[in-house]
Amino acid sequence: MTSSTDQEPVAQPEKKPGKKPDRQPARRLPPWLRLPLLALAWLLGLAVAGVLGVVLAVALGLAVAYPNLPDISELADYKPKLPMRVYSVEGALLGEFGEERRNLTPIEDIPKVMTDAVLAIEDARFFEHGGVDYKGVLRAALANLGRVKSQGASTITMQVARNVYLSSEKTFTRKIYEILLTFKLEHLLSKNQILEIYMNQIYLGNRAYGFAAAAETYFGKPLKSITIAEAAMLAGLPKAPSAYNPISNPKRARSRQLYIIERMYDNGFISAAEAAEAKREPIRLRSPGDSTRIHAEYVAEMARQLIFAQYGNEAYTRGLNVYTTLNAGEQEAAYRALRQGIMDYERRQHYRGPERFVELPRSAAELEDAIDDALAAHPDNGDVRAAVVLEAGPKKIVAARADGEKLEITGEGLKPAQSGLSDKAPPNIRLRRGAVIRVVQTPKKTWEITQLPEVEGAFVAIDPRSGAIRALVGGFDFDKNKFNHVTQAWRQPGSAFKPFIYSAALEKGFTPATVINDAPLFFGSGVTGGQPWEPKNYDGKYDGPMTMRSGLARSKNLVSIRVLQAVGPKTAQQWVTRFGFDADKHPAYLTMALGAGSVTPMQMATAYSVFANGGWRVNPYLITRVSDHKGRVLSNFQPPPLEHNPRAIDARNAFIMDSLLQEITRSGTAARAQATLKRPDLYGKTGTTNDSVDAWFAGFQPSIAAVTWIGYDTPRNLGSRETGGGLSLPVWINFMDKALKGVPVTEPPVPEGVTNIGGEWYYNEYARSGGVASVGLESASSEPDAGAPAPVAPPAPEERSRILDLFRN
Repeated sequence: MTSSTDQEPVAQPEKKPGKKPDRQPARRLPPWLRLPLLALAWLLGLAVAGVLGVVLAVALGLAVAYPNLPDISELADYKPKLPMRVYSVEGALLGEFGEERRNLTPIEDIPKVMTDAVLAIEDARFFEHGGVDYKGVLRAALANLGRVKSQGASTITMQVARNVYLSSEKTFTRKIYEILLTFKLEHLLSKNQILEIYMNQIYLGNRAYGFAAAAETYFGKPLKSITIAEAAMLAGLPKAPSAYNPISNPKRARSRQLYIIERMYDNGFISAAEAAEAKREPIRLRSPGDSTRIHAEYVAEMARQLIFAQYGNEAYTRGLNVYTTLNAGEQEAAYRALRQGIMDYERRQHYRGPERFVELPRSAAELEDAIDDALAAHPDNGDVRAAVVLEAGPKKIVAARADGEKLEITGEGLKPAQSGLSDKAPPNIRLRRGAVIRVVQTPKKTWEITQLPEVEGAFVAIDPRSGAIRALVGGFDFDKNKFNHVTQAWRQPGSAFKPFIYSAALEKGFTPATVINDAPLFFGSGVTGGQPWEPKNYDGKYDGPMTMRSGLARSKNLVSIRVLQAVGPKTAQQWVTRFGFDADKHPAYLTMALGAGSVTPMQMATAYSVFANGGWRVNPYLITRVSDHKGRVLSNFQPPPLEHNPRAIDARNAFIMDSLLQEITRSGTAARAQATLKRPDLYGKTGTTNDSVDAWFAGFQPSIAAVTWIGYDTPRNLGSRETGGGLSLPVWINFMDKALKGVPVTEPPVPEGVTNIGGEWYYNEYARSGGVASVGLESASSEPDAGAPAPVAPPAPEERSRILDLFRN
């Protein structure tokens, strides 16, 4: 045997050409490289797992949140909170009530220029994306990361979701709900529906919601009339209504407006020429005291109270349109006439001094701020404007207005405040630098110093044929005093009440030709039950026997007292209730003849309407129609025909009283009326109470009855020379001058039962007595029938001498 070591080597198989050699074992990575790669793999795995976890969490959150989303189907019939609006008979806006000023405007009625301005700045790709603008999100993210001007990515749909349903808190949960709601809105509504909601819902400052309300609030014009420049100004408000408010922050609002005009151009909404023109256009803002608005604040408040009583809190959210009987032109005439009458009275009063004194710095910048601060607390009151004195001398005052305008007051303009220019004037009255004063512009376009009046007034005009209120001003200024003097002020009517006593006398046999003695009377304590009473005429003179016509025309107190003596206070007390007066407010004493009871201006207008319309009692009314925001009529009121109203007095009584009242405006205490207005169909009576506390004029033309009252809220003397004829009659004349333009002269028809003898009117049955008073002493204290007025039979001849004695003594 041979040893193994002696064995020959084993032959290896030959490698065939092209065959790969056997693979060698893989080399292991060095430890220093192996660990980082392993960590990277773990990190990558964790990231993928994290993303998947977030996706699953979001998906789970969405699945849980989606069923809890609010029902948005109601947006298909969008019904936002709409304010109540009050309109005149012609449709002019008088007032608006509600937390949110909004005028719901369909998308087809919103001008393209407005939607273009909004889309340019808020969501230029609104009609292209599905609710979330992913390109916009990416663009905003890159801009924010690049630290350029921060950009938002909220689309219009997202803003609608947020504004209608969600709070303003910035949380991740709220953002999820916002996105879900956005998708839901895009699925349920069309793009135009979403845009319509946005244009009507968004808050734009100054209680204005929606662009239609904002156009009225800031520019005083309907949305359809706005320009590119105005649309751009409004489109800047949604981002920050306070910061970009053109009234309070004009500079910032202007800067944003220019930026939006650029955006409109960049997006192809306007041409370069239109952009340049819009940038040059001056913006005319509507000021709070805009003189173009109708001053009917007291009427609007009356309407609000009436509607609230019927609809409750829904009155402020249902979008009710309330149409009144008010005539816009006559309302403005009444407002201006009453203010002018009060300011004319104020010129005759002593100067009470500046409203405030402020320290004025010398530097221009600080001076402007100080003036603004001072006048902010003393805003303009209509045409009675506030200013701060910069220079004061005996012959000239220089004052600054809030808008920077400087006024020079000289000559006649200084007279109302002459006492404040004296070196000896008390500190609280003296005019000096820093004094806050009031000024008015005269017809000659010069300035005059004045002061806010302390006296108040009221004016009301109604249609005597229906009771429709055509004009009503409840005081000098609603913001200063919301007390409505037309309906709430119970005052003594003075001599303006005498016609109702004379009307009662006609039914007791008196005629306009009845002779009554204007002579002194004295009533001792045994008659009055208290203090002796010795009534006097206003002028302190007594003119002896005169006709009843003359006694009323000249407003002779002693004549009226004798008439009431003959009629009987109880009889007269019941008679005046026919005109709408309260018996308990007119005690049955002889002082009733002098108007010592209590009335309101509205009662007086209603009562004088009885004379104006031939004897019918009408009830004043204000609201004719109420409709919802879509124009559907909810209620409608039409007054009954005049002859369907209750008859207060006989037609012949009204006719003869008209003749007596016409004499007053022709030759009596109100002769200025016919002399100024140049027409005979004017009727009325002046009234001045004891110690000149109240000044009245009540009168009418057959188509309109109107009453003016002026006095202090806390009754006090108006002045020894102030009367109804001097204070209130001019207001009435100024109003009638406007209200009767184009109205033909009207004379009342002669009713049956009256006769004219020698130019005087009589009841037929009294004409035979030759105009002598035809009621005996016995019937003077009898009470009237509760039914329709009936004439009293003529007296027997033997009674006549006794009657004559009564009126002569």
